[in-house]
Parts: sequence; structure tokens; C-alpha cells
Amino acid sequence: MHFDLNGDEGLSIKKFELMLKSNEVGFFDSGEFEEIIEHYLDEGKMVLARKAISLGISQHPSSANLKLFKAEMYIFDDQFSQAEEVLNELFELEPQNAEVYIQKANIFSKTERHDKAIHLLKIALDLTLDQADVYNLIGMEFLFIEDYSNAKVNFMKCLELDDTDYSALYNIIYCFDFLQEHQQAIDFLNLFLNKNPYSEVAWHQVGKQYFDIKMYEKSLAAFEFAIISDDHFVGAYLEKGKVLEKLGRYNEAIENYQITLKLDDPTSFAYLRLGKCFEKLGVDEKAIHYFKETVKEDPLLDKGWLAIVNFYTQRLDFQKALTYIEKATEVDSDNALYWTKYASINRRLNFIEEAEYGFRKAIELGNYELSTWIDRCDLLLFLGELDTAIVNVENGLEFYPQEAGLLYRIAGLYLKSGDLIKGKFHLQNALKNNAEYKTILEELFPNEYLLLDVQKLLNN
Repeated sequence: MHFDLNGDEGLSIKKFELMLKSNEVGFFDSGEFEEIIEHYLDEGKMVLARKAISLGISQHPSSANLKLFKAEMYIFDDQFSQAEEVLNELFELEPQNAEVYIQKANIFSKTERHDKAIHLLKIALDLTLDQADVYNLIGMEFLFIEDYSNAKVNFMKCLELDDTDYSALYNIIYCFDFLQEHQQAIDFLNLFLNKNPYSEVAWHQVGKQYFDIKMYEKSLAAFEFAIISDDHFVGAYLEKGKVLEKLGRYNEAIENYQITLKLDDPTSFAYLRLGKCFEKLGVDEKAIHYFKETVKEDPLLDKGWLAIVNFYTQRLDFQKALTYIEKATEVDSDNALYWTKYASINRRLNFIEEAEYGFRKAIELGNYELSTWIDRCDLLLFLGELDTAIVNVENGLEFYPQEAGLLYRIAGLYLKSGDLIKGKFHLQNALKNNAEYKTILEELFPNEYLLLDVQKLLNN
């Protein structure tokens, strides 16, 4: 069957794809090419978008919009010099074309010259009919340079022009949050709600602001208004549940979390909060059920695994706690939290070598908490690995050079290993730092504590 590619029947995109399959060349007006290109860009089909741009320009070499698409594609491919050539040509033809300035600003933005991008976008403001989008772009440039005050101002101007642009609203609140201006955010949102009383997004955001400043009753009311505005708004039910938890109303919180399971696909967050609520109510069977559902839904969520482990630890069932922390380390062996928990449980079970290994792994993965260095030191001391213990404490002292707990331990370790000079040197430092902590030496190194040289230092 022969298709008339130049006919009017059929959609432009179907005609274009048929043309590509048949290797025939059909004619499209420039508007059709723009429609085709936008479709492929929206779909992320860059190869087809490039073909449409190339053919479009060959048929309409004077089309400014098609050339802008070409420049945009060059920018997408990080071919900035080629993009600038196209844009410079367009500027000569249409110096008042706002899109030329916007795309030039895009190049400056991608090459981290944000001040220049802002300058060009401000010029574009005077030339465009769509100022809301340009204000939004200016706001993003200010975000890139972490100028949150100016970013906020421009996103506000965007929202004034287009109160349906919720991305601008979210960005405004992000700026308020970063500046820790919670009350100002609430005032702004209330003004917005005066004009848009059924904006579920604004109610949701004002509820989060009240939550952050611990005004839980007002937060709860805001989330209830968000649900009235949209009774399928899953996020509002989740946030309402969090507030109810803070107020100790666990049964009501459970109701809201369970609603989210009916409205949408289950989330690990909802399962976790359900588990926590049932645990607070003392319903252990349901608590552990939902904790296990949490890690089934999202095996990489450490809060889920730790909830299970803590559940069994608090009930002194260390063997089950160990089983689940081992499963957690199998899922994510690079999580330092898992290894510190693994170490502490093994220590409770008197598995000293395994406990030391857990602390060592935690340190390797960047856990430099004081307790980790101290706990590992004491385990190494118990195992008789004095040299390794010394290295461990010296590394800890790099982070906590004035910590008496480490200073007395390094002194005791050198004394125990027979290096009296280094032992006395570190003991002097420890005593100068905090003489009251000398009991550490007496408890961990009782034999060394009784040495004559040590007693002289202690008595002085």
C-alpha cells in the first residue's frame, strides 16, 4: 500500500516515522517539525529528535525555531562552541528573540558561569511574553550559587505570574528551609492560601513548617485541610500520621498510614511507621511484622533493618538480633551503622573476635565516633593485641587529641607493652588533661597502675 507522505491525513509524527521507514522524503511545514521535535524531546528519543531537526532545517533553512532546537541539542551534547555559532547567527537575524538569550544563558549555566547566565536571563525578561519561566530559570541560577535569598525572590515572582507552578512553590519553601525562616515560610504560605484555599500542596507545606517548629496541633490541622482538598493525597496522610505519633495518638496514626497502603503502592516508610506505632502500643507481633515488611519493600533502608535488630535487642534476644544484623550486612556491606551494631551485639554474646572485627569494619567505612575507637581498643586489649590496640588509639587521637579516655588508654598500652618512656610521657599528658580520669588506668591496667614510676606520677 502506498502512503501519500505529503497528504493531510494522519498525524505529523506518524507521517514522519513512516517516511523514515520507507526512505521517502516527505514535506512538512516548520510548525509540524516543531511538533515532531518537541514530541521526541519529551519522550527522550534524542536520535529521532536529531533527525527531525536536521531534516527540518534542510527544508526550512530560515526557521529560527528549528535553529533554536539545533542549538539546544548542541547544548544537550555539551558541544557549546557549535551551539554558540548557531545562536550568534540567530542573534544577527533576531536580536530581540528572548530564546536566544535563554539558550546562551543555558551555556553559561552549564559551564558554571552563573553570574553571566543571570545577566542574560534578566535581558530575556524584557523580551519574553513568558516571564514566569524566565524568573524560574533565574531562581535556579541563584540556587546554583547558593544565594537562597535572591533565588527565593525570583521563584516568588514566578509564582505570582503562574500560581499553578508548584515546582516554584517547592523551591520557595526549600529556600525558606535552608535559611531556617520557618515563620516567614508559614506567613508566605498563608498568603498563598488566601488566594488558593484548595491548594493541597500549600496546605501540605504549611503543615510541614508547623511540624518543624513543633506546633503539632496546627500542623495536624494543615494536613487535614490538605486531605480535604485532595482525599487521595498520600503525602498528607503520611505527614498526618507523623504528627499523630508525636501527639501520642498511635491508633489514629496507624489509621492514616493504613490509608496510604490502600491509595497507592505500599512504601517502606509507611510500613516502618506502622511497626513503630504498634511497638509503642505493645503489640509486638504486628510491630515485628511491619518491620519485616519494611525491609522486604526496601532492602537498602537501614532504618528498617535497625528497627528489627533493636526490637530483638530490647527484648534481650541477642541471637535473633545477630541473625538480622548479619542479613543487613549481606545486603549492604558498606553501611558503617550495621557494623557498629554487629559489633555491639557480638560483644553482648561474648564473641570478642567478631565484635572487634565489626568495630574495625565500621572504622574502615568512616565511623570515627569516639566510642568506636574506645570499644575497639578494649576488645583488642582483651585479645592481647597490644600493637594493634596502640595503632587504633593513635588513630583515634588524631580525631580526639584531648580525649582523656584515649590518653589514659595509650599510656596504659605502652606501659603494658614494656615501653616505660612512652607510657610515662602519655600518662603525663593524660594527667594534665584530666586527672580525675586516672581510674581508667587503674581499671584497665591494674598491674601497670602499681608500677613505682607510675605511682610517682600519680601522686605528683
